[in-house]
Amino acid sequence: MHTIPDSHAEPPAKPGYKKTKLGWIPEEWEVVKLKSLSIKIMVGIASAATHAYRESGIPMFRNQNIKEEGLDDSDLLFLEEGYEKIHKNKRLKEGDVLTVRTGYPGISATVPKEYEGAQCFTSLITRPNKQLIYSKWLAYFINSPIGKKIIFGIEAGGAQKNVNAGILSNMLVPKIPLHEQQKIAAILSTWDQAIALTRELIAAKEAQKKGLMQRLLTGKVRLKGFEGEWKKVKMGDIFKERKERGYENLELLSIGADGVYPQSESNKKDNSNSDKSKYKRICPGDIGYNTMRMWQGRSAVSKLEGIVSPAYTIVTPKKGIDVNFMGNLFQLPKSIHFFWRYSQGLVGDTLNCKFPSFALVKLSIPPTLEEQTAIAAILTKADEEIGLLREKLAALQAQKKGLMQQLLTGKIRVV
Repeated sequence: MHTIPDSHAEPPAKPGYKKTKLGWIPEEWEVVKLKSLSIKIMVGIASAATHAYRESGIPMFRNQNIKEEGLDDSDLLFLEEGYEKIHKNKRLKEGDVLTVRTGYPGISATVPKEYEGAQCFTSLITRPNKQLIYSKWLAYFINSPIGKKIIFGIEAGGAQKNVNAGILSNMLVPKIPLHEQQKIAAILSTWDQAIALTRELIAAKEAQKKGLMQRLLTGKVRLKGFEGEWKKVKMGDIFKERKERGYENLELLSIGADGVYPQSESNKKDNSNSDKSKYKRICPGDIGYNTMRMWQGRSAVSKLEGIVSPAYTIVTPKKGIDVNFMGNLFQLPKSIHFFWRYSQGLVGDTLNCKFPSFALVKLSIPPTLEEQTAIAAILTKADEEIGLLREKLAALQAQKKGLMQQLLTGKIRVV
């Protein structure tokens, strides 16, 4: 039997609602299997297709193209027409719902009109009966908290997450009036548009910051009031290594793309040792970097005090050096290339940049602390603007999640 999310903890519903395997829903709604509302549910092309890839041809979507806000066509593959004809029974139609099978199972998106006739690779294809179910509503339901609980509850494959056509066919969904599905989808689409716009703004701000970094961190553009030649310095002359251990009482921190943050706030599983006696102390104003990934730009300035894994190297700037300037400088592609050149090891997975190697790297910096600080202030301002947009994005996503929970279960009606 399939495992259905337990709804016993939910509060009693108001009059006009009934308790079902999906929780409390309006009395006039039914709970049915998805296959009863669909013309077909099948898997896309599942045979080797690499030999048929072309620079142009028939578009083919992959799991990575399927996003909750819609299909991402930024990196489509294209198929040779002869090979595609062999799989003509898999051709997509407008309104089909594509669902990710493995990795992040259940993420779903609808096929827009412009991609009628396209193909998909190993994703699940649901072709809704348009007289019974609105495809955008269905995608929202599968993506919703309750839809994900159902998917996670009946997924196959154990640790390797995998949803197959049988699981999707037998997924329980509420059968509700078509006009109500359309209204719900229209409301949620408004949030999707706001989310998409905010993402575009974030991308634009990030591109703007990259441009600023390229100009300001290389001396190509000088700020008003500053002059003098930039100087090349060895990292060992302006940084010292912090090797303090024995601070197990301090908070465990992680270092990633978003900076230095508490491990408790990380989405990743805590794989740290129970014995943290060898963990390194990091303080505000330090830079921590992944010793084996510095050549990939894995470094960040810390605003927190705590301990980090021995896999990180911690460096502290000496007097006359602005740490925020250096933190940004370390993210320049040219700087990352130097860290790669000085890393030790035979291949990528064994390369490491321990402090002695780090100390040998030479980078160009402004002649005065004041200029370093002025440049860092501009880039920090850019980071703050990006941070505010990310907060807005998170708020919009939370609002949408809340709306989905209310609208897709009938707690709020839009009849």
